[in-house]
Amino acid sequence: MPELPEVEVTRRSVSALAGAQLRALELGKPLRWPLGIDPAELTGCVAGEFLRRGKYLWLPLSRPDGRSAGGLLWHLGMSGSLAWLPRAGPPGKHDHVDLLTDRGVLRLTDPRRFGAVVWSPALDQAPAAGLLAGLGAEPFDERFTAADFHRALQQRRCAVKQALLAGDIVVGAGNIYASDALFEAGIDPRTPCDRIGPVRAARLLAAIRRVLGEAIAAGGSTLRDFKDAHGSVGQYQGQARVYGRAGEACPRCGAPIRRIVQGQRATYFCPGCQRR
Repeated sequence: MPELPEVEVTRRSVSALAGAQLRALELGKPLRWPLGIDPAELTGCVAGEFLRRGKYLWLPLSRPDGRSAGGLLWHLGMSGSLAWLPRAGPPGKHDHVDLLTDRGVLRLTDPRRFGAVVWSPALDQAPAAGLLAGLGAEPFDERFTAADFHRALQQRRCAVKQALLAGDIVVGAGNIYASDALFEAGIDPRTPCDRIGPVRAARLLAAIRRVLGEAIAAGGSTLRDFKDAHGSVGQYQGQARVYGRAGEACPRCGAPIRRIVQGQRATYFCPGCQRR
């Protein structure tokens, strides 16, 4: 599943779209949610610069006279990807959205069809506002402090790994990155949130930021089929600290890395380095 690093890498790889004029929006099989507008109404609009909120991408649109035309909220679902193409060839079986512009074609491919493209008049209006309402803080937002993070953790009793995956405290720490961040911070993934003190909370927030930053720099993770809009695969999985390394020696203490299941997701950690 594309997580925040993969979505951010995708956002950066479609920067050429900014300023392009839309010629057509062509839809294939229905995705998770309906578009919410007649695609013909968007013809002639000018694309702005893609923004990211959590795992969503927002493409603001304007009329040729500069008036707002709302925007398109994109989500890659469990297996989706965007490709930036010089021209539109015939769509394949899993190609469901083509955004044709005077600079090229943005194509959404999604084998499982859990992704979506939704028009909204603005990010703070329905339907976009409702879809984004439950998201936690952006991890790189400096206004989100370690004290804020600690206060939020104190209100939870679930395991800290589960709280990170929920994404309603801070977004972006998906399964791979949550495991690595908890290792970096020296915290057992089974630790109840309300048992994490301010010092460890600060260490964990710093670790989340560090791991996500490294993942973005590495182009994200490609475990199966993730590629950016130019077809490049991610490299982070090759440098993961503990994720996917069950039975291997811990890079710090040498103890075997363990694999457990939490909430039907695999968790990897070092029982020697990570404390409850």
